[in-house]
Amino acid sequence: MRFAIAIPQLVGDGEFDPPAFRAHLARAEALGFDSAWTQEGVLGSAPVLDPLATMTYAAACTERMRIGCVVFVSPLHSPVHLAKSIATLDQLSRGRVEVGIGTGGRSSMFSAFGVDPNVLVGRFNEGLRLMKACWTEPRITFDGRFWQLDGAAMEPKPFQKPHPPIWFGGNHPNALRRAVRHGDGFFGAGATTTERFAGQVRIVREALAEQRRDPGSFRVAKRVYICVDDDAARGRARMAAALNRLYGGRDLPDILSVAVYGPPDACVAGLRDVAEAGAELVLLNPLFDDAEQLERLATEVVPQLS
Repeated sequence: MRFAIAIPQLVGDGEFDPPAFRAHLARAEALGFDSAWTQEGVLGSAPVLDPLATMTYAAACTERMRIGCVVFVSPLHSPVHLAKSIATLDQLSRGRVEVGIGTGGRSSMFSAFGVDPNVLVGRFNEGLRLMKACWTEPRITFDGRFWQLDGAAMEPKPFQKPHPPIWFGGNHPNALRRAVRHGDGFFGAGATTTERFAGQVRIVREALAEQRRDPGSFRVAKRVYICVDDDAARGRARMAAALNRLYGGRDLPDILSVAVYGPPDACVAGLRDVAEAGAELVLLNPLFDDAEQLERLATEVVPQLS
């Protein structure tokens, strides 16, 4: 099992601290974390920084760690623009980019982006095919339902060949099977319980067998909202407040059922459950006290799971 860390993105107006951000990423790299990840939240009451801009800043603050986003809600983007931005960042980072994509589900405000939710999956599939074409083909001729190109070119291609690893997010069984057909890995959401994630992994493994795909060629990961606190009750209260802030009051079955919190031993137990459910990479996502949580996770939790 490998461990990644979330890049701090919850930043209020005027609160961004460049030296602290640089120090945080440098420290995460020194502590040996595999990668650092953002997420996308364009609209909402939580003050979430843009993922691509944040990834670019993070890449400039690090030398080894891989930098990713789970997930870009790709149907809301022009696939040509998104492909260009990702290829550029992959060049700037010398091949350290990881790409997560997802449809965003029916709850997204698609009208704000001029997207018809009734053609969401078709737009998602076609956009992915077009991005891959931009990354791999010297001349791009593409006759799709939503986008058309005739002999176009995009340079430079990504540093990684044929393109950066592509992770899929999603909850529906069809999305999980689509991940196996077209992606390099499945990334379970932070808002998914460990029990539900285990069921998703079973579907992924069934799809791998059905498609006769080598399980070693497909990775499984999960984001875990986590808080190390010697006072379990205090950790519970702070985590509940942070999750309510992040999700803007959006209904979850039990907001605390998706989190791991409490003393180090409780956090170890919770993460061990995630690993036993099938996660090979665990994205640790503190929601407050980022520097303190980073240190405690690296010294008091991760060593017990290595």
